[in-house]
Amino acid sequence: MKVLLLGSGGREYTFCHQLAKSPHQPQLFIAPGNAGTAQFGTNIEVSPTDFEGLKQAVLMHQIELIIVGPEVPLVEGVVDFFAADQELAHIPVIGPPKQGAELEGSKEFAKAFMHRHNIPTATYQSFTKDTLAEGLAYLETVTPPYVLKADGLAAGKGVVILNELADAKAELTAMLADAKFGEASQKVVIEEFLDGIELSCFVLTDGKSYKILPMAKDYKRIGEGDTGLNTGGMGAVSPVPFADEAFVQKIKEQVVTPTMQGLHQDGIPYVGFVFIGLIKVGENPKVIEYNVRMGDPETQVVLPRIQNDLFELLQATASGTLDSVKLSIDKRSVSTIVAVSGGYPESYEKGKAIRGIDPSDFVVHAGTAMVDEELVTSGGRVLSATGIGADHNQAIAQSYQALSKIDFEGIYYRKDIGFDL
Repeated sequence: MKVLLLGSGGREYTFCHQLAKSPHQPQLFIAPGNAGTAQFGTNIEVSPTDFEGLKQAVLMHQIELIIVGPEVPLVEGVVDFFAADQELAHIPVIGPPKQGAELEGSKEFAKAFMHRHNIPTATYQSFTKDTLAEGLAYLETVTPPYVLKADGLAAGKGVVILNELADAKAELTAMLADAKFGEASQKVVIEEFLDGIELSCFVLTDGKSYKILPMAKDYKRIGEGDTGLNTGGMGAVSPVPFADEAFVQKIKEQVVTPTMQGLHQDGIPYVGFVFIGLIKVGENPKVIEYNVRMGDPETQVVLPRIQNDLFELLQATASGTLDSVKLSIDKRSVSTIVAVSGGYPESYEKGKAIRGIDPSDFVVHAGTAMVDEELVTSGGRVLSATGIGADHNQAIAQSYQALSKIDFEGIYYRKDIGFDL
């Protein structure tokens, strides 16, 4: 079967890596892919948001299944585009249509959904440029720290947490009046601050039934000890040691079940992955956010723990027969640690030669490219090293061992992934 995967990061590399293990030997195409995905299939120079370009590629290569990696094409309606086109409508797509993708595309939509279906989350209020004065007044009623979230997609940078009221007011003004995050901050959600430890729950659904995948914990801050600016993710581990059986049961009952029932009750069609960002407050889970795809770098630690044939699992999702699949999960721990370009998440240089990747290590390509037959950096998050061990300490040690061999100018990675476990 010919499969097209949309995206170019570590998530897409990991999908390719796992799909390539299938005895069904699916023929993989990746748009646009990276230097690493090229070893598993054919990279196609098409942006995941160039829907007409994707159509031409799908018809040319006679694609039979599409897997959407990143959120932007989903929020922009790639699934709806395919469904509405007579030449494409028969091709199954793993990913929700635009209506379902609003769970990630709009913070306010997600909060209203949680409120409607009694899913535990922080209290909130939303404001626009026209209601800025009310927003500034509302901040005076909030107990600090102040949590401000741009309503739309802001590449992981639209959430700001501040301790001082004056700073929060200045930030709200910058977001709404000065359009700090462009269209993404035309509306801003002000949220109650939740104090606890974060983790992520992943669900795969065929629109009728669903499977809960392994949980993971990722590390978003650039600096050690979870300090500094937010990034797309500096590392991840799975399973999550503090998510014991009783806590996982609460997640299922209080979060996953009402989320999936809520989609049905609201008439929201949904096929694909649901990523539920959680925080453990005391002994109870609360939802921070929804994403409508697998996370990156969490994919690098979740997929390797699924012992089922990933291709068969996705085929069952596409054909609506997921209820017939019994998930088999590896009990071992998996970690991934991300090496980034110097300067990331702010400005950084590209085109730095990458050396020292050991073919026997599980090194995941993200921001990599081949230029004149030389492997070079082409993004902020360049690559990650995935380790597998009896516990998270063993897995993390394996990740660091693989990274210690790799070098490029300005290479940086956190030395404390898993420090809080």
